[in-house]
Amino acid sequence: MDTSESSPHSDSEAAEKAGPPRRGWRRWALDTRPLRRPAYRRLWSSTIVTAVGSQLTAVAVPKQIYDITGSSAWVGYASLAGLLPLVVFALWGGAVADTMDRRRLLLITNSGIAVTSLLFWIQAAAGLGSVAVLMVLLAVQQAFFGLNAPARSASIARLVPADELAAAQALGSTVMQTGLVAGPLLAGALIPVIGLPELYLIDALALCLAVWAVVRLPALPPLDGRPARRAGLREIGAGFRYISLHKVLLLSLLADVVAMVLGMPRALFPQLAAETYASYGEGLALGLLFAAIPIGAVLGGLFSGTFSRVRRHGWMVIGAVVVWGVAITGFGLSGSLWLAVAFLAVAGVADMVSMVFRGAILLSAATDEMRGRMQGVFTVVVAGGPRLADLLHGTAGSAFGPRTAVVGGGVLVVAVMLGLAVAMPALRRYRV
Repeated sequence: MDTSESSPHSDSEAAEKAGPPRRGWRRWALDTRPLRRPAYRRLWSSTIVTAVGSQLTAVAVPKQIYDITGSSAWVGYASLAGLLPLVVFALWGGAVADTMDRRRLLLITNSGIAVTSLLFWIQAAAGLGSVAVLMVLLAVQQAFFGLNAPARSASIARLVPADELAAAQALGSTVMQTGLVAGPLLAGALIPVIGLPELYLIDALALCLAVWAVVRLPALPPLDGRPARRAGLREIGAGFRYISLHKVLLLSLLADVVAMVLGMPRALFPQLAAETYASYGEGLALGLLFAAIPIGAVLGGLFSGTFSRVRRHGWMVIGAVVVWGVAITGFGLSGSLWLAVAFLAVAGVADMVSMVFRGAILLSAATDEMRGRMQGVFTVVVAGGPRLADLLHGTAGSAFGPRTAVVGGGVLVVAVMLGLAVAMPALRRYRV
């Protein structure tokens, strides 16, 4: 496999910047070598702002909708209102990212997200109290995010050499998972003090810093040198055909579908907190259940230093998904809240490993002219999988009981992933 096109540096330059070998405990700590590269550091710093800021809005929007309507159903409708634009524009955004300068696309979309956050602030400060306005703004925000995510992810392979892709993925994933923990906690602490309008304003101002970081990125035009072409259905279709012809790409995406759709039990957390773990306090139990997986993922990222030395990326994905399934099964069998949280934290570590190596495979196994479209499909899978899991687990939990549904999902993850690994060897044979 030729990965030379993905590296902006020669081998000698890469070796020089790699520094001395990591020894002792540093071999296990998060590999920060990609941050020595100014362009990647700027992209990563913009991700920090986006990770925390997006979670502020993710908490503020459903809170405002619930305050207006007093109905959790409307909160669910709003989530669905944001899903369709995300799916459509992520697929289209992947094609756009392969046909134009990715830095320019990031500037446009980051600016759009910042303006949307500003509009969230204006409607809240004006006291409109309109669910329709909130849902429209949410749909627009998710459309911009769908356009932004493929270009952001696809750009990484142009900013770091191939041997640092896993480290770069670990850095980005750790930041995103940290945002999932810190963002909601920060929002919960700030809302009673400053109110919802100001929370939106903080997000908007922070996003301006992200735009400035993107301004300082180098130009990232298509490598094929062809003039800009229209990104339409033909280009989107070509991306799906490319996936179908490259089994390792298809399997890396299927691995996430298997883990998330069959084994993500978050829809059952409220029922488990109210019934199985009620003796610990429903509020405490619910908070711990929702926080456990992201906390595990953050810990996995902080101790991801060995990822850069792994060459069998396919086996890492297979192993991580199997461990996820085993951990979810253990969670379903746990009568103790603390044991349940421990199993979910292990699942979070496995999820981090899977994210890192699936992302590295999508960047290294695809050519640059296809990377945007691969990341577009990846965004759809990541966004859609947990929502399908909510439907599946919610239905199964009502029919068979929550713990039975969780255990059954975990067992299915292990069985299906091992079956795919045996039946389709492309993933287990893949290495860099």
